[in-house]
Amino acid sequence: MTPLPPEPAPDTHAAADQHPYARLTPDQVLDALAGVGLYGDGRLMALSSYENRVYQVTLEDGERVVAKFYRPGRWSKAQILEEHAFAAELMAAEVPAVGPLVLSGSTLHQHDGFAFSVSPWRGGRQPELDDFEVLEWIGRFLARIHTVGAAQPFVHRPLLDLQSFGTASYDWLLAQAIIPLDMQALWKAQCEKALELIAASAYPSSAGAPFCLKDATPIRLHGDCHPGNILWTPLDEWGRGGPHFVDLDDARMGPAVQDLWMLLSGDRRQRTHQLSALIDGYEQFRSFDRRELALIEPLRTLRLIHYSAWLARRWQDPIFPVNFPWFGTSDYWRGQVDMLIEQIEAMQEEPLAV
Repeated sequence: MTPLPPEPAPDTHAAADQHPYARLTPDQVLDALAGVGLYGDGRLMALSSYENRVYQVTLEDGERVVAKFYRPGRWSKAQILEEHAFAAELMAAEVPAVGPLVLSGSTLHQHDGFAFSVSPWRGGRQPELDDFEVLEWIGRFLARIHTVGAAQPFVHRPLLDLQSFGTASYDWLLAQAIIPLDMQALWKAQCEKALELIAASAYPSSAGAPFCLKDATPIRLHGDCHPGNILWTPLDEWGRGGPHFVDLDDARMGPAVQDLWMLLSGDRRQRTHQLSALIDGYEQFRSFDRRELALIEPLRTLRLIHYSAWLARRWQDPIFPVNFPWFGTSDYWRGQVDMLIEQIEAMQEEPLAV
């Protein structure tokens, strides 16, 4: 089953009430939950999410759940259910992932044209990534996620590759005339240079042979494993606590290093130490192909290009102009050019080594 077509090109003159999410009122959310036997007490809080609409809802018995209303047209039913099945596999393997509840015999439900799921609420804060013990702990769980992920492939969910994240985004932005004319030629030149480097492999691996994204073994991934998608709870007197992983909405096939690099920050020395701690934990449960370290900067560059296309494709959603008012200006695209230049330089340096 293939996904529905993407949302149309951004139209800054479109009325906000034309977007499907304009219909998703608090009453709609509560009615949807009531349809699967969950009755809210009226307390409802919108959680931080741009791609979907996500709400914390307090039920009449005081329990809290999280209701997620999927963006219409983004994923097919088969792709959403594949995400849910992956979450269920992880939880069955005692990996601390938060997956949807089975209600009325299913994890996916429909209400007034919206597909939605309901998950248990889990508290926590972002992990302290300057603590190497925390990074090692996260590395152990990422290895366990990848052990489950490597057991079988996704059938319906996409592959993270140069075409889907890079070339398609580049082509779409130019075809839709998103980039201001005063910045278009500069951005186009630097983006083309970056894509060529990724395609040809920017640098050799430590063994001396080129290692490209297409050479990596794809497995099922979390896909968007940044610090905001890992919630940390302190250990209690029974030793319970630590990280739990949320939001598998971007789960897809790709190289294992995709779930590691977004946890790195700072200068080269800091990133090397952080990566070393992650892999120390990771390799307690699963071997890591160090050739994939050569993919960190190419993957970062693809995310940069994809992010601009993602913002532009979502511009009719009224939440985007409100939260990203700087998007689309010449200053924004000048900043993108500068970051592409930095990434081109980074992709030509030796990769991190641990």
